[in-house]
Amino acid sequence: MSSTGVASTTVGTAAASSAAAARTVRARRPRRRRVGAVGANPVARTVAFVLATVWLVIVLFPIYYMVLASLRTQGEYLSGDPWLPVGGLSLSSYGTVFSATGLGTDFRNSTVVTVATIILVVLFSLGAAYRIVRRGSRFAAVSFRLILFGLAVPIQAIIIPIFIFCVKLHIYDTLLAVVLAASASLIAVAVLLMVNYLRAIPRELFDAMSVDGAGEWTTFTRLVWPLARPVLGVVSIFAGLGAWNNFLIPLILTQSNSNTVLPVGLFRVASTSEYGIDVPVVMGAVLLSVLPLVLLYIGLRRQFVAGLGGLAIR
Repeated sequence: MSSTGVASTTVGTAAASSAAAARTVRARRPRRRRVGAVGANPVARTVAFVLATVWLVIVLFPIYYMVLASLRTQGEYLSGDPWLPVGGLSLSSYGTVFSATGLGTDFRNSTVVTVATIILVVLFSLGAAYRIVRRGSRFAAVSFRLILFGLAVPIQAIIIPIFIFCVKLHIYDTLLAVVLAASASLIAVAVLLMVNYLRAIPRELFDAMSVDGAGEWTTFTRLVWPLARPVLGVVSIFAGLGAWNNFLIPLILTQSNSNTVLPVGLFRVASTSEYGIDVPVVMGAVLLSVLPLVLLYIGLRRQFVAGLGGLAIR
């Protein structure tokens, strides 16, 4: 046998021995148990299920009370058991919400304010975050710090200067004043979320776009906007909740009934009744006011979960 054949046989034997040793090591290596697998601790699963069920009951209990109360008249609510579905149930309170309380106009105004606030917050925060991340200059760093300074200043502390500012600009008692003030109060958190998310985009992607001849606008629309969709969902829900539930800003910056938003309208309905609070009407109005937020979350739930996961990893 030649030396070449002997060498080939030796190499083949060594390779076979190495493969056998590797299989032996893998066979002896303990398998990792996956979290949430079938073989998980049954006691832990039972405890988690019980705790989740208790929390679900705690959350659903007030919703059940609100739905049941809204399906009664004021007399039936005061005379019957408010926790049991006994007696006649009707939808008359929901008709009263829009016909006798004026909440229909308030609902429309809140929708306009919320949609406009979401658009302003999303566009401004994403544009500002893009410039801060792409431009590592001193001006960008100082601008970012100034924006974050808004986190330390609550809106309650500057509501009087905002009121004077709106009067000077002749926009007092308009929805524009509410939109601008609500957007300004949400910008700091939105920019912080956007910057933390965009900083994780690899620089190689921006360099590749530049090599291909893409300008700033093309890079923003073709690269940044698609990759930022998860955090856009988070910011949209955050801005929508803040604008829809805001009570102080509309209370201070508006006074006419034609510019009243839903939180102020609910307060007016609950506090101006001559014979006490009409609980079924108030509960029906509150349930109707929650529906847009539920629809907003359902529409953006995938982006919301993906955005939260991305922010948690960062």
